[in-house]
Amino acid sequence: MTPTQRSILFVTGTRADFGKLEPLAVAARDAEFAVSFFVTGMHMMPEYGLTKLEVARVDGVDVHEYVNQDAGDPQDAILAQTILGFSAFVKDQNPDLVVVHGDRVEALACALVCATNYIRCAHVEGGEVSGTIDEMFRHCNTKLAYCHFVSAQSAARRVRALGEPDAAIYTIGSPELDFHARPSGISLEDVRARYDITFPEFGVCTFHPVTSEAATMGAQAAAFFGALQSSGRAFVVILPNNDPGAGDILAVINTLPATQFRLIPSMRFAHFSQLMKNAACIVGNSSAGVREAPFLGVPSLDIGTRQNERADGPSITICAATDTGTIAQFLQSQWGQSCPRDPAFGVGRAAELFVDALRQDAFWSRGLQKNFQDYGRS
Repeated sequence: MTPTQRSILFVTGTRADFGKLEPLAVAARDAEFAVSFFVTGMHMMPEYGLTKLEVARVDGVDVHEYVNQDAGDPQDAILAQTILGFSAFVKDQNPDLVVVHGDRVEALACALVCATNYIRCAHVEGGEVSGTIDEMFRHCNTKLAYCHFVSAQSAARRVRALGEPDAAIYTIGSPELDFHARPSGISLEDVRARYDITFPEFGVCTFHPVTSEAATMGAQAAAFFGALQSSGRAFVVILPNNDPGAGDILAVINTLPATQFRLIPSMRFAHFSQLMKNAACIVGNSSAGVREAPFLGVPSLDIGTRQNERADGPSITICAATDTGTIAQFLQSQWGQSCPRDPAFGVGRAAELFVDALRQDAFWSRGLQKNFQDYGRS
């Protein structure tokens, strides 16, 4: 069959997963698949930058928007509301393949809908660990999905351990590295002008809530940002996502002095890429610090438990939010250093490998009834 006879629907709920899905969607579009996006979650919320506009800028794809939450809704309610909305949508659209990413409740909701309706679902970046409730969501998505596009051999091994067959696992690397591997198309001065960043040198900081530690996120944020402030270094701070505990983090962030911290709700991906490429360091608990930063050769400080065991490259320093001594030492010794690039999570060819898989007849011919692959049996 020709690609034009296949429709692929990408689900995106945050600025972060869109940065990983966009290269795959663009490559599929260019390979003449019919590509669309189901846009929901934080994308639809003005207080988080109304990043649905970023999705709408992708040429040659259809975009469908769905509001799945009000501010403050609990995660289980968001899950239920997304299931209802996505179920109605896919019954009308009947996509050949739905692509979800990672460990958010939107991905879990859509994977559930696909499984119960026997719709092929591809899970991107399964098989990774973090030690928080997000990891449970991620592994649930693995069990619900038809196939898996993983970032590294270690992730492929974990997907196999969950009983998934080798024929359903494709190791392509982390898709966002495709974008970082090429020129962003803009200059640092463009970034400075658009986002009013005046610091001569700057670190990039993102500190998200850990849902299982929601009660302590305010105290963690106070200790962490207090250490950054004491260093005298300047930081561009990207505001956290909307998981439980975000309000306590924002309460701390909103007290930071504008002379040292530039607060930004969200950034266009090209601008964020260029910002990271020119940062003196990347700090916080975003996956950018353990994935993009090592790939770009930028030193990073990973705070707390959110990225537990996801990466251990030589350019990464790991410590608790309250370990002010290690934070101070990192900012003193690693600020502005250049590190060897780490290819552990790919070399910028994920989209190419993704489309190669979609072009194979075998990709589409496997049955939709899943069977547990028991590798341990003799």
